[in-house]
Amino acid sequence: MTLRFYDTASAEVRDFVPLEAGKASVYYCGATVQGMPHVGHVRSAIAFDQLTRWLEYRGLRVTVVRNVTDIDDKILAKSAQSFGPDWAEEPSAKAEEEWWALAYRYEQEFEQAYDVLGVSRPTYEPRATGHIPEMHALIQRLIDRGHAYPALGDSGDVYFDVRSWSKYGSLTRQNIDDMQGASDADPRGKRDPRDFALWKGFKNGEPTTASWVSPWGTGRPGWHLECSAMATKYLGQQFDIHGGGLDLRFPHHENEMAQSQAAGDDFANFWLHNGMVTYEGEKMSKSVGNTVSPEEMLELASPRVVRYYLGQAQYRSILDYRPTSLQEAAAAVERIYGFVAKASKKFGGDFAAHPESSPVPDAFAAAMDDDLNVPQALGALHETVRAGNTALASGDDAGVQQALQAVMAMTSVLGLNDVRGEVQENSETAQALEVLVEAQLQARAEARANKDWAASDAIRDTLAAAGIAVEDGADGASWSLKKD
Repeated sequence: MTLRFYDTASAEVRDFVPLEAGKASVYYCGATVQGMPHVGHVRSAIAFDQLTRWLEYRGLRVTVVRNVTDIDDKILAKSAQSFGPDWAEEPSAKAEEEWWALAYRYEQEFEQAYDVLGVSRPTYEPRATGHIPEMHALIQRLIDRGHAYPALGDSGDVYFDVRSWSKYGSLTRQNIDDMQGASDADPRGKRDPRDFALWKGFKNGEPTTASWVSPWGTGRPGWHLECSAMATKYLGQQFDIHGGGLDLRFPHHENEMAQSQAAGDDFANFWLHNGMVTYEGEKMSKSVGNTVSPEEMLELASPRVVRYYLGQAQYRSILDYRPTSLQEAAAAVERIYGFVAKASKKFGGDFAAHPESSPVPDAFAAAMDDDLNVPQALGALHETVRAGNTALASGDDAGVQQALQAVMAMTSVLGLNDVRGEVQENSETAQALEVLVEAQLQARAEARANKDWAASDAIRDTLAAAGIAVEDGADGASWSLKKD
């Protein structure tokens, strides 16, 4: 089946044909590192990680760029606070922390969250502050082509002239006259209230370290300009896929597309946007008090369960969080990896060590090819788990092996095998538990062989009281930790 993705720009599902045979280029918007990561950031990263993994499974060599916006109005404002509102919650924060130090500290928080949840590192992860010359060059191209202008006066601002570009609004299918904007010109020299800043002139009160010399005056880049400059530097003037959260379509991606195309770049061939995360049907909001952070989720469930939950919906759909969401995800994960544990124990731990070499079932592949239909793909995964458990119960070794290989291949594509903290952080404890439980099971087997049913039942009851479930099968007893 042909790979197909929904393209926001054309508002239709299109066949995906890479611009360069055998390769794929992906740019998706990373974080503006002015605070701790929220679930929207992490869901977006997981969605595009799934995309990358599937493109790679389909045989493409994928170049992924995820930017870091490390200069921004909010970053400067937060660093200027002697004690911000997050001080009590974040003891590590320092009074009067320099903006670049604050940005780097939060950047590391994002990286840690991505790593724990198994999000692969991008090929390149450029910072906005490292690409000022490229931004200057892009601004000059826009001025030369009549699509940008320095503001009147000595503000140092440079704006994109939205009315000079007839396609402005095409990504979100808006008419420019219907867009929100004041009727009067901006006091800093903007011709039209809808024009957006490419370069922001230095303002009194801002740190001098947050400004760079430019042909139009000392200042710093506008938010939208950064991504256009970095995407084309690493992927060229045209690339396959540009992605990000649904909330970035306007104005951020609309402005990106306009300025890039107005400068003469074809830019992205596909625009993919992932949906938002809600709380019981309502938009998450700190003011309402219905937010839940990745950190809070990881206190309630393992990284694998959190990844499963955040990646289980079709990427374009809304993902609704409820108090029982992680419990439901945990039950699903337990079914998958309970089978993996029993099958791996039967055939040895190295049997499924290289899932990338095994094919996924046709139903899983068809679902993923169809605009990353993860819910249907998960249906194929769970169906394979059921078949594997049936094979275990009937002693069908060939069926168990086939199911195990397929399950490991599918969970690898979904990134569930690459989360951190599932086994590593408690490996010594797990090994000790394995030895103790196996000794109890051996004693129980001997009691059963001697028809000492009272002793056998007593051992089973003791293990059950410790939260260990024992299951008898054709090849003897197996055990697992019981889930609440």
